[in-house]
Parts: sequence; structure tokens; C-alpha cells
Amino acid sequence: MPSIELKKISTRAPKDFDKNETKEKLDKILLELDDLQNLLYAESKHAVLVVIQGMDASGKDGTIRNVFGKLNPQGVLVHSFKAPTAEELSHDFLWRVHANAPAKGMIQIFNRSHYEDILITRVHKWCDDKTARKRMGAINDFEELLTAHNNTKILKFYLHVSPEEQQARLQERIKDPKKQWKYNENDFKEAALWDDYMNMYEDCFEICSKQPWTIVPADQNWYKEYIVATTLRDTLKSLDMQYPGLKR
Repeated sequence: MPSIELKKISTRAPKDFDKNETKEKLDKILLELDDLQNLLYAESKHAVLVVIQGMDASGKDGTIRNVFGKLNPQGVLVHSFKAPTAEELSHDFLWRVHANAPAKGMIQIFNRSHYEDILITRVHKWCDDKTARKRMGAINDFEELLTAHNNTKILKFYLHVSPEEQQARLQERIKDPKKQWKYNENDFKEAALWDDYMNMYEDCFEICSKQPWTIVPADQNWYKEYIVATTLRDTLKSLDMQYPGLKR
């Protein structure tokens, strides 16, 4: 039995969270993040890697836009991992990932990540369990390398959307002219494999948890963004950063 069972975790905010109050808190947190990110960039002693995973239509793009969009673009980078190119496939699976690891002073966001190589690949049987276990070991070693040797804080978020909300959002991509560019017929085929994906995610959470995962209820965007922003804010504050003094 996995330590995290997604079906037992709510995809919605706790009932005692008020939407308007939470959005007001989020606005204040985003102002704090602006200052903290500037401090991170100036001090240049730490790096931050933000991994955002989730099913199609779980809100990855919106989270990146609404939480990180107001930060200084000089200090924030986003990389979206698509299907590997021929060149990338000719290397080990982490080759393209390591090339995008954050430098000190930077926040690097992965929209999907190295975890796709043990998720979609397993669901579609492109990667057997033995190979997946080896990859998980390599992922753990890779994350340990970043944290131990480059002062990198790794924040891993799984955007936990319900299948009902996912279907509603996928249908919205058909009907809303502003969202039709996101429509991909294949998303509905992937959604039909929901149970398989949940099993693979739970296996991933079990084995690749030295750098802990945050399971983010994602049916309500305001709560999802509040959790991600709060976690990032608290992490940056914990670094006890200081502005460098005058250079002499």
C-alpha cells in the first residue's frame, strides 16, 4: 500500500478557507516573493528548482503565470519538457534535465520534468518496471547532487485535480476561443488512463521522496496558487539571506 493514496486526498480547499480572504493573502505573499527573489538574486548563494507536475488541465501554466509572473524575469526561468528530440534520446534521460538546472541566484521552474520519464513512459509501457526503478535511483542521486553541491532547494508540486474538474477544463478548451489553442485531442485519450497515472504517481511519491512532494488541491485555482506561493515564500525566508555589502 503506497504511503500517499491520491483518491483519499481532497482536490478542493478546506471548508474553512474563504476565497476572497485567501486571494488577499496571496496578493501580500506575492509582494513578499518579489523582495525575496531580488534578495536571492543579489546574494547568489542559493538556487531554487520548482518542479510542477500534474495531469493535463491541472493548471500548471496558470500557476506559473499567476505565482511567478510578477517576479523579475532576470531571476526566473521556465522550461517546459516536451517529448524528447532525437538528440535528447541519444543521451541518458537526465542529460536534457541537468542542462536546465538552476544557477545560484536563480529560480528555475520545470513545467513537467524528469519525472515524465517514470510516469508517461510507464503508463504506455515504453519503460519497464526494472528500468523505471533504475531511473528513480538516478533521479534521487541527481536531486541529491543539486542540493548537496549547489545549494539548491527543490520544491516539488503535484497539482491534484479531480477527473471531473479535468474533464470540465478540457471541454472548456473546445468552447472558449481564448483557450482553443491549448486543445489537443490526445488529452482525452490520456485522461482515459487516469487510474494508471495515479498508480504511477503514487509509486513516484513513495520512492522519490527524499526531496518531499507537496500535493496541491487544484480544483480551485485561487487555493492552488496560494499553496504554491506560500511554500515558495516560506522556503526563501528559511534561507536567512542577506544583501551583500559594498564591494571593495
